[in-house]
Amino acid sequence: MAASVILTKRRGCLKQLMSKSADLRFAAVFEATKGILVFATACAIFKFIHIDVQEAAEQLVSRFHLNPARRYPRIFLEIASNLNDTRLLALGFGGIAYAVVRLVEAYGLWHSKRWAWIFGMISAGLYIPIEIFELVKRANWAEAVLFLVNLLILVVLLRGRPR
Repeated sequence: MAASVILTKRRGCLKQLMSKSADLRFAAVFEATKGILVFATACAIFKFIHIDVQEAAEQLVSRFHLNPARRYPRIFLEIASNLNDTRLLALGFGGIAYAVVRLVEAYGLWHSKRWAWIFGMISAGLYIPIEIFELVKRANWAEAVLFLVNLLILVVLLRGRPR
């Protein structure tokens, strides 16, 4: 009788631990995905050093048959005209630094490290007020999705809090 009670308690603890671990691993995969995407983007940025970015942007707009006078192609071309090698290097290295931070956080969350959980809560929580401001300023589906994703990550991290 006592053995079955102990076994039941152990199964309950294991189930709870697995649930918390699964939550942290979900957050870890999400953070690792962000890190990998930003790292790939940063590496792609380095390919544009010593290239006329303005000309490449104009060719891209032309290739996709976009009207350069329209809002988004115009913004894209303006940004491209302000890029130089120094800014590209800063963007590339900044992206790599961000990616390393995300990948280290993902590693810590995957292994249920308390420091990673605290860092994840802070980093996800910092975006919430900014996203609320952006959502109030210009409500659209993209802003709403960003807000909901970060809110989901906060909830997942709260549920998976390591002891």
